[in-house]
Amino acid sequence: MQQNDTQQNAWYMPAEWVRHAATWMVWPHNQALWENTWGVTLAQVQADFARVANAIARFEPVRLAVDPSALASARTLCGPGVELVELAVNDSWCRDSGPSFVCHPQLGLAGVSWRFNAWGGKSAHDLDESLARRVLNGLGLECFGTPLANEGGAIHVDGEGTLITTESVLLNPNRNPGLSKAEMEAIFARLLGVQKTIWLPGDPDHVTGDMTDGHVDGVCAFARPGALLVDATHDQSSTYAEVVRENRRALELASDARGRKFELLELFEASDAVDSAAEVFCASYTNFYIANGAVIMPAYGIAADRVAAETLAMAFPGREVVPVRIDHLAHGGGGVHCITQQQPAWPPRG
Repeated sequence: MQQNDTQQNAWYMPAEWVRHAATWMVWPHNQALWENTWGVTLAQVQADFARVANAIARFEPVRLAVDPSALASARTLCGPGVELVELAVNDSWCRDSGPSFVCHPQLGLAGVSWRFNAWGGKSAHDLDESLARRVLNGLGLECFGTPLANEGGAIHVDGEGTLITTESVLLNPNRNPGLSKAEMEAIFARLLGVQKTIWLPGDPDHVTGDMTDGHVDGVCAFARPGALLVDATHDQSSTYAEVVRENRRALELASDARGRKFELLELFEASDAVDSAAEVFCASYTNFYIANGAVIMPAYGIAADRVAAETLAMAFPGREVVPVRIDHLAHGGGGVHCITQQQPAWPPRG
């Protein structure tokens, strides 16, 4: 960064609900990864991704990074509101490998490129580790690098100085060995304008088998400053129920950057949709995405979809709740939020 300290300290990451210029996604093309690792066909996953992209495109432009080998399938399945951007990639989780966009009152828009190491070296990432920088270069925006191994799905912000993350991700030795909480908090303060970082346990015992080690976007999500939608389960006897309880307990004890205690609204997971034969399955309704005027909600074709939609409609009055089926995407351990990344409008428009 070339600016002086005063200018540096004014950078901040807006909340997801501010007006977007576009949503960024990455098109799935790695057949071996999806079919050999997750047990679904690439065509099924591409259909899920296209449904999400086309749903968002009703409300704002979608910019879809597409590996050169997969342009034909993207053109076939994605509508005219989806712009294809040719970029070589390994995988398809834009929330994690894409940039986290930041704003400055005088300097405008820029982005952070975290040190992406594929969730602790779990997958090939020789191309994805530079994706954020290449996206920002293509937009003509400044890119702020950092040695912090992090992913966009590991953090949630309220735009008012509060960041929530999980210890099981950022303190994991597969990402940041030897780096302290205080050092990480200083990075969040400098790059994202964060005044207070709230640490949740996450999934320390790896109960879910989730490749991310417990991203926060499967635990909770902001509805507005001071209010959170929290993943919940009806099965209180399961090992996952203890994970839910510990994360909720941490939220109940926390206060945000402005001293507010959190209002917590339960969003019960889609337990009836879980494929027991799957290695992982994302059943968390908190993995939704806030678009301009809408909430794009993961759906599974079960009765719980309706309950989740009603909860989200209550949490986001004035926004249309759009359920999108992601049955096959869920087998890869992710949901709607995992495959999307918001680019804020500049100047801000609400």
